[in-house]
Amino acid sequence: MKIERHGISIGIERAENQFFLVLKAKGKLTHEDFEKITPMIDAALEKVDKPVVNIFVDGSELEGWEARAAWDDFKFGLKHGSEIEKVAIYGNRKWQDLAAKVGSWFISGNVKHFDDENEAIDWVFQPA
Repeated sequence: MKIERHGISIGIERAENQFFLVLKAKGKLTHEDFEKITPMIDAALEKVDKPVVNIFVDGSELEGWEARAAWDDFKFGLKHGSEIEKVAIYGNRKWQDLAAKVGSWFISGNVKHFDDENEAIDWVFQPA
């Protein structure tokens, strides 16, 4: 039996004295994946007064979204877009560059795609 692994893992990492949110997306994301992760992110941001969040997305194993999951991602961007300063999307698929451009329409911060993981993390820490 072949098990298809997919989903989003979340973490908080620190580089030097700065913290950032890390999302690792794997496989083809589903609505159920967003039902699990969205409340965790909502709860974390709710406890911070005037949150400003930098996010590193590791999309190196991301294959895409189901239609309903894409809608969930869009709603998340609308809800938290004003709290996000930067999103660095790391991955090696050409469509991820387009996804970064489209994502930038829905958040107040900057979104950029990178083929190199270290460049992505460095960019997250440069002043906006």
